[in-house]
Amino acid sequence: MMRRFEGKKLLVATHNAGKLAEMRALLAPFGVEVVGAAEMGLAEPVETEDNFVGNARIKAHAAVAATGLPALSDDSGISVDALGGAPGVYTADWAETGNGRDFGMAMERTWRELEAVDAPHPRNAQFRCTLVLAWPDGHDEVFEGVLPGQVTWPPRGVEGHGYDPIFVPDGHEITLGEMSPDAKNTLSHRAIAVAKMLEASFA
Repeated sequence: MMRRFEGKKLLVATHNAGKLAEMRALLAPFGVEVVGAAEMGLAEPVETEDNFVGNARIKAHAAVAATGLPALSDDSGISVDALGGAPGVYTADWAETGNGRDFGMAMERTWRELEAVDAPHPRNAQFRCTLVLAWPDGHDEVFEGVLPGQVTWPPRGVEGHGYDPIFVPDGHEITLGEMSPDAKNTLSHRAIAVAKMLEASFA
């Protein structure tokens, strides 16, 4: 039996402004006040797991321990079939420069590695999102969303964040980077995971 969320305030354990804005928009209809990890002055915990669920759990439970608030964490990324599922849990790492994240560089690396293995077209990939909703008593619930599509080049669009400009969802002609935030929020991997969470814990 899934646990329902009865609180009025939820900490979203992310320092990513784009993810925080998405969560705020998706949770707004439920009257839940959403605060971000950066607003609470929380450090980012070290992610030591090699899978999305493990890293999401680390972030959620660290946020709960630091604040006493229930916390929602997200671990997400893009998995490219021809690259053996890479970058996967290392999606953000591919953008690290030592001076902030450069997703333009990460997208270039992704395409360069696809070219290096002469990957056939379409270059199938999935955006994956794992949410962990954790309570102060240690209980948590896990929700996963997967958005299949293809990697394209060159990048198109300035909306969204991360790898959105090189990802075309199945059934669409434009990249996530060309979609309005509202359109993306109806179909994204994060929206799929959030929909599962809302139905189980909030509805």
